[in-house]
Amino acid sequence: MSDSVSNAVRIDKWLWAARFFKTRSAAAQAVTGGRVHLNGARTKPAKPVQVGDELRIHCNEVEFMVKVLGLGVRRGPAVAARLLYEEDAESIRARERLREQRRLEAAGPTGPKRRPSKRDRRLIHSFIRQEKAEG
Repeated sequence: MSDSVSNAVRIDKWLWAARFFKTRSAAAQAVTGGRVHLNGARTKPAKPVQVGDELRIHCNEVEFMVKVLGLGVRRGPAVAARLLYEEDAESIRARERLREQRRLEAAGPTGPKRRPSKRDRRLIHSFIRQEKAEG
């Protein structure tokens, strides 16, 4: 192997090892689909990633801006995977804003606690009939 190959890992393999995707094939599909950009440009799954490269990764609705700190070939525990990259501060703030927005949207009006009883259904039906008769 040449020196440049030993200092690089395929991007799909790195994304899988860094735990951005559950499977390597899912990582390869994301790269092929244009949801991963290497140093600002679209790339292919076999493109090598080196220490210092910058990646923009779209996972579902979330966008990660990371800088590669280490090369991982094997998928290990999440703590070890977190050491492979450093996330941009703006990326972290954007994810926090999105998380807070989702939390507020979910805190909106909720449905009834139980199904309507027979009496409740009769009241609902009589209310609807009254509206139709008036309108």
